[in-house]
Amino acid sequence: MTQTLTIRRPDDWHLHLRDGAMLKAVLPETARHFARAIIMPNLVPPVVTEADAKAYRDRIMAALPNGMSFEPLMTLYLTEETDPEDLAAAHASGLITSVKLYPAGATTNSSSGVQNFDKVRPVLEKMAEIGCPLCVHGEVTDRDIDIFDREAVFIDRVLDPIRRATPDLRVVMEHITTKDGADYVKANEAKLGATITVQHLILDRNDMLVGGMRPHYYCLPILKRREHREALIAAATSGDPRYFLGTDSAPHPTHAKESECCSAGCFTAPNALSILAETFESEGALDKLEGFTSLHGPAFYGLPVNEDTITLTKGEPVTYPASLQAGDHTVTTFDPGFPLHWRVTA
Repeated sequence: MTQTLTIRRPDDWHLHLRDGAMLKAVLPETARHFARAIIMPNLVPPVVTEADAKAYRDRIMAALPNGMSFEPLMTLYLTEETDPEDLAAAHASGLITSVKLYPAGATTNSSSGVQNFDKVRPVLEKMAEIGCPLCVHGEVTDRDIDIFDREAVFIDRVLDPIRRATPDLRVVMEHITTKDGADYVKANEAKLGATITVQHLILDRNDMLVGGMRPHYYCLPILKRREHREALIAAATSGDPRYFLGTDSAPHPTHAKESECCSAGCFTAPNALSILAETFESEGALDKLEGFTSLHGPAFYGLPVNEDTITLTKGEPVTYPASLQAGDHTVTTFDPGFPLHWRVTA
């Protein structure tokens, strides 16, 4: 029997669009379903100034196909040389919505990130003053810290001290992957939210590693134990407005994913909503899907919810193209590993 679910049009609060041919290829996959998205600034070179952000936004809008509606919410890449006044001007003009903190070396194109957090304290204080949120990639990068423990250590060593030193700073813990992250948000009411990705809701590290390495499941932060995935599901389906969707959809050429040194990222933009509907239904929480995808994020960022709606329909299994062409390369679509019965129909 066919089922339908109509919700406010969703937003994606963590998205990689890249640039050039890749941008042109992947942007329609997000704009088809999402009204807005927080655009990651880790290009080469990164988006570090107001002028950089304006130029990147212009390239995004030029790549948007005719007839599609989409609003890119721009971010600046925080460095130890970031000018607080340039940042403040970009925020006051409405050009940027937030600032992204990458610990140096934490993920793709993060070499320009922060090593000495004391050097960015004046910037964080300015952001708290003007109400500009900080989006954090929450991992330490010390080689002596196990990769599966990086998020928990970041909370203790970096995030909690930053928040205590700058209590008025609004912070989004992006792509939380652990029970530690979910519990930290739950225990801190003020000015703190978290995004959760599709892949971290449905996969654990066994899915990536048992029986052979599956490179298209490799992302950073890396998949964790089942107990952490279960904590994320509980958070996402709880109705708590501090948790909201950030797909972290991160396209890479297929050859870069299927290489000796695999690139980190999952390209989930095409089928994210189908996967989420399947997941929330399995948890008996379809009534919480609209909050997670469409309401909680705008509330945290102080933006209006979208007026238009989308409708998801459940029926026969839906298939998505296995890949798409991006210039001379292909990009492989994330495969959740189970049938998808929900599709966006209107």
